[in-house]
Amino acid sequence: METMSPFDSLDAVIISASRAFCTPLAIFIQIQGCFICLTLAFGWACAAYVRNREIRQMKNSMRGGNSFAFLSHDINDLEHSTQVKLPSVTVVMPLKGFGEHNLHNWRSQITSLYGGPLEFLFVVESTEDPAYHAVNRLLADYKDDVDAKIIVAGLSTTCSQKIHNQLIGVDRMHKDTKYVLFLDDDVRLHPGSIGALTAEMEKNPEIFIQTGYPLDLPSGSLGSYCIYEYHMPCSMGFATGGKTFFLWGGCMMANDFRNDRHGVVSKLQDGGYSDDMTLAAIAGAHKRLITSPPVAVFPHPLASDLSFSRYWNYLRKQTFVLESYATKVNWIMNRALFSFHCYLSWGFVAPYLMAVVHVAAALRVRSKGYSLEDTNFTSCGLLLASCLAMCTFIELLSMWNLTRIEVRLCNLLSPEAPPLSLATYNWCLVFIAMLVDNFLYPISAFRSHFSQSINWSGIRYHLKDGKISKIDRSKGKGPKFTDLGGKHLYGKKGAPHRASILGALSRSLAHWRQAKKFDA
Repeated sequence: METMSPFDSLDAVIISASRAFCTPLAIFIQIQGCFICLTLAFGWACAAYVRNREIRQMKNSMRGGNSFAFLSHDINDLEHSTQVKLPSVTVVMPLKGFGEHNLHNWRSQITSLYGGPLEFLFVVESTEDPAYHAVNRLLADYKDDVDAKIIVAGLSTTCSQKIHNQLIGVDRMHKDTKYVLFLDDDVRLHPGSIGALTAEMEKNPEIFIQTGYPLDLPSGSLGSYCIYEYHMPCSMGFATGGKTFFLWGGCMMANDFRNDRHGVVSKLQDGGYSDDMTLAAIAGAHKRLITSPPVAVFPHPLASDLSFSRYWNYLRKQTFVLESYATKVNWIMNRALFSFHCYLSWGFVAPYLMAVVHVAAALRVRSKGYSLEDTNFTSCGLLLASCLAMCTFIELLSMWNLTRIEVRLCNLLSPEAPPLSLATYNWCLVFIAMLVDNFLYPISAFRSHFSQSINWSGIRYHLKDGKISKIDRSKGKGPKFTDLGGKHLYGKKGAPHRASILGALSRSLAHWRQAKKFDA
């Protein structure tokens, strides 16, 4: 009796799988995958339109003789008589650790060209944080140019350390401050960013919070591309040019913190883990307006040594956010988002697995000369795989176009900075990252749901009923670097050297972009 070779057995499995993937349910899954690709492409195309409209307005203003269009479309807004009437703003930056991009980011923040009273508060957990030494050196270079100070907040006990630092900053800000702007220390501001956010707040008093979103600059590793890919679908919700339902904790401007309106302070203090999700829930509950101006897109360079394990921990933090909630309605919304995102993630990946099987089956059928019946079903499989390939190309093209436009917009908004380039993006890695990130998201989400704990920058938080119930600190035993920026969490490795050339250039830039201090 003739035995079947291992290769023939594999052929049979592949052909059977390809035939099974041509059933009505499997065809629906594959068509659904194409629909997801085209939906993402359409969303990115709409976002690109909004960003590109801003570019056209800036260029029209420049052609009209406004060389400072990166600050304001109307050059009359830059007149001294207008600038002296600008409201006071305090920028609060909760810090943790020190990494390769921090000095550049901090300089872009404190050398803003905002013409009104401007105060900067760098808030750290303790003097042992490497950021403390780095900021002290930086502020020594700029002490005569900006109103900035470093604040030691102490350890958080009822909320996340980031929220604790933010609220300490609110408590210490100048008494005349009208708006507070919360910034992550990995945000790279444009010279006119604070002015643009403030102008929108002044124009529409109904705004509860203004926000923006980062443009990730991958460092070349797969982990960095996974983070870029993770953020890109979210970016379309921030590129509305106005009203949005989303909020990014890396950039939030508000004026309701001093009086605790709607309980914004008390709800964050009472077991708050995520600043943006908590405030978005408050905005939804009280029908308050969140907006995102089209210029609020910020370069976000990722660490050059960003490993896959650090990406995984970042993804865990993002899915863990859905386990925290402030109200019952917030819990329901988080559960719905949890289910919807998990379904779409695996609904995106499954068609590619099926397409690989279809292609493999077609190759085996052609090479072995199998029956006409086998050829017929492989034709169906190849048709589905071809449709998916075409939809994927459209999706990647739309993602490329949005990234291209956002790079151009960032270059226009920061004419003094080294220009960003799209040439550094590896689109093969982007495609791989799309599959990896969407495959891992449901796994991370379920792990977060069942563990109810997460390690964030060396601190382990435990949740109970959606709020932080326990905080564990084990210095030196957890991760030694932050996830995205690769910042040192311990020791004094962050203390920067007094580089004379760079220091001189920075001070010269500060004199050119001098921020107006509060009047004593």
